[in-house]
Amino acid sequence: MSDRDDLHWMEQALAQAEAAAAAGEVPVGAVLVDADGQLLAAAHNAPIASCDATAHAEVRVLREAGERLGNYRLPGTTLYVTLEPCSMCTGAIIHARVARLVYAAADPRTGATGSAIDLIHHPAHNHHVEVTGGVLAECAATQLRDFFRARRRNTPAVGDDDKAQPEPDPQRKTS
Repeated sequence: MSDRDDLHWMEQALAQAEAAAAAGEVPVGAVLVDADGQLLAAAHNAPIASCDATAHAEVRVLREAGERLGNYRLPGTTLYVTLEPCSMCTGAIIHARVARLVYAAADPRTGATGSAIDLIHHPAHNHHVEVTGGVLAECAATQLRDFFRARRRNTPAVGDDDKAQPEPDPQRKTS
């Protein structure tokens, strides 16, 4: 795929991330494309709505494509995701035999393709994934920053809300 294709598909992943934010989910989106450049699946984060800790955008898109193709192995595919995958998603990408991963923003806290740890290039794996990071990184980082900034604004700080603090117990000694 060309740089132009990478930009096109990352824009699609960013649109998925926007849908996640609109649903109150962390704005991460993913799309999976086959070797011919055809869209196989698109998804966004949904662990809150689905009450499922594994409902990350990457896992959801791999599941959707696997069901569509009738196979959990997805050789020759390219996965576009707006945030560097975590260890769970990296494992799923490897097991699905995705050929190429393209991500936007690096995740220095939990990124498992080189930022926090590098599971994707571990020599014990029998499948190796080509990785390209930083495609439209600033757009994805801005989505994430804006989402968490808005969330912090809408969440009262401890002490700002009388209900956030329990009433003191007059019987309790404070010595």
